Amino acid sequence: MVRYTALALVFVISSAPTAPAQETGPIGIAITEAPEMGGGVCFADNMDKAFACAREQCASEAGAEADCYRVRWCYPAGWSADLFVQNQDGFHSHDYLCGWTDRESLEAAIALKCDRERYPYLMECMAVRMWDNDGNAVELE
Repeated sequence: MVRYTALALVFVISSAPTAPAQETGPIGIAITEAPEMGGGVCFADNMDKAFACAREQCASEAGAEADCYRVRWCYPAGWSADLFVQNQDGFHSHDYLCGWTDRESLEAAIALKCDRERYPYLMECMAVRMWDNDGNAVELE
């Protein structure tokens, strides 16, 4: 009797409906740059696909994939931003923040990164692009 009950229990458990598979999981952000020539930003569910896309974008601006360097990969991408940063000597670059849970947290991180009291050598620091959790570009305020 115990054996039949155990078999019945195994059957019930194995045939119980399961939660549907998640159709889309988190995405990551890949960033490439060709210094002084261009760059690329792509979102994908894995690093290889995202960097291949970002390198292709970068090469379309820079002229050659060999000039495009991998700069950053974040997984999950979360809320992300591209910052333009320039010091008092004129040196400029882009810095990237990624993986933030919401816009408010990302904006707080940008404010900290661009705080001129904390970093008095900065002449300019501002977000130039921003993306939400789904990789959609969002308007800057």
